[in-house]
Amino acid sequence: MQEIKLKIKEERRLNAGHWWVFSNEIDGLDTSIEPGTLVRVMTHEGKQAGIGYFNPHSLIAVRLISKGEEELPDNFVFENLDNAFARRKEIGVRKYGRMCYGESDNMPGLVIDRYGDVLVIDVLTAGMEKLKPQITKAVQKIFKPTGIYYKNDSAFRSLEGLTNTPEIVGEVPEEVEIEENGVKYKVPLRGGQKTGFYFDQRENRAFLKPYFKDKLVLDLYSYIGSFGITAALAGASQVWGCDSSAAAVEYAKKNAELNGVQDTVVFHRDDAERLLSAMKKGELPDQPDMVLLDPPAFVKSRKALPQAVGLYVKLVKMALEGLKPGGYLAFSTCSHHVSRELFVDIIRQGVSKAGVQATLVELRGQAKDHPILIGMPETEYLHFALIQVK
Repeated sequence: MQEIKLKIKEERRLNAGHWWVFSNEIDGLDTSIEPGTLVRVMTHEGKQAGIGYFNPHSLIAVRLISKGEEELPDNFVFENLDNAFARRKEIGVRKYGRMCYGESDNMPGLVIDRYGDVLVIDVLTAGMEKLKPQITKAVQKIFKPTGIYYKNDSAFRSLEGLTNTPEIVGEVPEEVEIEENGVKYKVPLRGGQKTGFYFDQRENRAFLKPYFKDKLVLDLYSYIGSFGITAALAGASQVWGCDSSAAAVEYAKKNAELNGVQDTVVFHRDDAERLLSAMKKGELPDQPDMVLLDPPAFVKSRKALPQAVGLYVKLVKMALEGLKPGGYLAFSTCSHHVSRELFVDIIRQGVSKAGVQATLVELRGQAKDHPILIGMPETEYLHFALIQVK
């Protein structure tokens, strides 16, 4: 196994809990090493700091799989994925949910979501691409799926020099039916967003159930209807859901019917900002008691952060301006570039610009099957807040 040598004292960040080595931390970057090759990471003094895979063409030059001086076992792929599943079973996530979350499960660049008998897998890096045969073999043994869908459509793949051609092992249907918190959903596997469903909001949807009772709810960026349908089943008087995707709206309608709430939930294709503006002006048929604001990840890179923050602040401001006293706003962001501190500051700015008084009822994050590594803030990406206008 080839060795990568760190510059003097550059192991300090690794010792503090991080799992990446950046290219500017390496003493003499060897660009001849094939991307995805497993390497030993050595301190400047010659002590092994860990083992990971190397990409000389990436800013993140090494993603560690293990730390310290121990060797990787021959079956480390199976062991890591089996351990990851064991941790999910401890928290009651077995049939539907995230079974592998990259660095948090010692498999950097690998995401596995389980939809019953079907697995949807995102391989994001050259290192994981090289391990794909072992990954397939391991998940077949652990989960015994009828189908595996390697989606291969992330922008990260092109940055790693990988193609974006999907691969199928076994049989993968266009859609599957899952259940979460007692709610059933038809989920588009091939044409859906991300891996098809947002398991990361599972616990936040359950948390909101008591607040939905007898409320008129405006569900913005509704995708296939998970928040809105949860609201209807929890006793909301009426739910209006909107998304800019016609395909997502059709799925949301199907899911409303699947759960028998099609008379309570109305989904249609529309623009979130237009509806917020109409709400502020009193142009909606009635004034919502609660707004669900779960926009997409506007922050694709750190360079785009200032512009994205401005947009988030604008959306929060508009939502708060349209709510009557006592009304609620449930607001989320889903980019690791937005820290918890920045997320709270976005809320503060939105409240200030709206000219209202508001209380932070609760601050939450991603579901437990998306574990956060202490020492690696990049693994924390989802922030959720429930805000009440006074």
